[in-house]
Amino acid sequence: MKNARVWFKKDNECRYISHLDLNRCMLRALHKSKAPIWHTEGFNPHPFATFPLPLSLGFRGINECMDIKLIEDISDEELINNLNACLPQGIRVFAVTEPIMKAGKIAYARFNMKISNDNLNSDKVYTALKELLESEEIMLEKKSKSGYKTVDLKKSIKNYSLSEKCDFAELEIVLSAGSTDNANPNLIIKALENAAGEEFYADITREDLYNSDMELFR
Repeated sequence: MKNARVWFKKDNECRYISHLDLNRCMLRALHKSKAPIWHTEGFNPHPFATFPLPLSLGFRGINECMDIKLIEDISDEELINNLNACLPQGIRVFAVTEPIMKAGKIAYARFNMKISNDNLNSDKVYTALKELLESEEIMLEKKSKSGYKTVDLKKSIKNYSLSEKCDFAELEIVLSAGSTDNANPNLIIKALENAAGEEFYADITREDLYNSDMELFR
């Protein structure tokens, strides 16, 4: 039996399917493609597949992955082609690798955020965002399993870079992720709206995952 990490992009119309629907979609593709994967044992066996860190609804993902176990030899190219033939166009498998890190090692995620406002030009969006990110603390009410609590979002920001584009502000940001602290980039938008008193639109792409030493998750 061989462990394999299947890498894929999630974009276009598929960015709006939930993680549960993504899981169903992938399991269906694994079944239809006749991939030689290990099935769980018990009364209702099903293809084994796990996702290291679910992607939030509406986000694009360019380096997403799922882990499977192969019980027979199959070339990476054949597995990729077979899966893509059974997947919607918004999900494209592009690589298969041997897992190096365990999912529990994930500590950070890097996002690209294109932020705009119908009432403000890009300069004002950039300025408002710059002031927010340069503040000493970013206090925000965050929903948790035990209810709502006030957190300092600033503590979840590892690093960032901000630039002004033609009609939006572009933010590259690394946020805490994983089981101990998982900061959703939508919290940045919520904090910005609270500070500016305006509604903002954000096109968000998750680009990469990292461990605590900022090594790429592979």
